[in-house]
Order: sequence, then C-alpha cells, then structure tokens
Amino acid sequence: MLEKIGLKAGEAVRFRRGETGRWVQGRVARVNPDGSITLHDIDGAARSLRPDRLEVRRPGSRGRLSWQNIENVAITWEQLSLWPIESGL
Repeated sequence: MLEKIGLKAGEAVRFRRGETGRWVQGRVARVNPDGSITLHDIDGAARSLRPDRLEVRRPGSRGRLSWQNIENVAITWEQLSLWPIESGL
C-alpha cells in the first residue's frame, strides 16, 4: 500500500507536534485501513497521523530536495481509471 502513494517503508518523513511546534523527523512504517500513516519517531515511539500532516523529501522543479506535503506527492494509480483515456492524442 505504501508504494501506491509513493512512499517506501523506512523512508524519512517529518511532522509537527501541534500547529506551531517544531518539525520532528520519523520513519514510515505502514498505511492503516483508515488512511492514516504509521511512523516511528526518533525515540522509537509509534504514532499514526493523517497524510496532510506529514512531509517527505522530494526533488523540486530544479532537482533540489525539499520537504513536500505527502498529499501533494502521492501517486494514486486507482484514480487514473476515473479519467477516460482517448486514443489518438
């Protein structure tokens, strides 16, 4: 399931404790049935957070790695079937 949204087990992510807290890094563990993502913080504590609260490092428009919201980089192949594919384009 992680691969469907463009993540790998053990990949580094970051999140904030509260709205204005400092960024805390963790490692991705799995996606839960409710859509939340379980991760382990630097102390080994597990927590499940909504994808909109997590960021992952991805190359930007110029190739430099930057932190981006997981919702913006998620690959959802299942949604591609919603769009009709026209031949000849």
